[in-house]
Amino acid sequence: MERIRIYMTGVGGQGTLTATTLLARTALDQGLDVVSGEIHGMAQRGGVVESTVLLGGWKSPKISHGEADIVLGFEPLETLRGLPYLAKGGSVISNTEPLPPVGVSCGRDTYPAMEHITERVKGCSAKCWFLPCRTLGLEAGSVQAGNIVLLGALCASGLLPFGPEALESAIRKYLKPTLVDMNLKAVALGVSKLAG
Repeated sequence: MERIRIYMTGVGGQGTLTATTLLARTALDQGLDVVSGEIHGMAQRGGVVESTVLLGGWKSPKISHGEADIVLGFEPLETLRGLPYLAKGGSVISNTEPLPPVGVSCGRDTYPAMEHITERVKGCSAKCWFLPCRTLGLEAGSVQAGNIVLLGALCASGLLPFGPEALESAIRKYLKPTLVDMNLKAVALGVSKLAG
């Protein structure tokens, strides 16, 4: 199979690491070689969370600038910050709903306009998609399900060697039974949003 490097970025509380683990387990269940890693310093205080999932026989979980085939952004500003990792010809899937950092909430800083973020993403990616993940997560049953909305969209994008049904199987296998129905709905919403 073609080797694929996925760079995932968000902020604490969005379920970025849960999504990383679930995506890695989904790929493992499909018989793929998987390497995964994560960086999270102040994640519990809303700090940046970065993680990687590499498919197809990589030795290290590290992704350097210009190497990611896919950037998966759980928060729009973090998507913007993650763009240097994107390889030429790479793809981006991003949430459109911000979680402003403390500096913005206190009025010290200004959050960039979503139009600026989307234009920057369009300017350096071959394909890109934007989804209102928090809203769709709430529609599924919980704002936290927004991370699974994004994974559902990724699996429906055709960028991976497996589709949403593999993710659905992993959700049934690895998540608590009380969370399965909500997250299956989140996958369906991500898939349908990507379709149009």
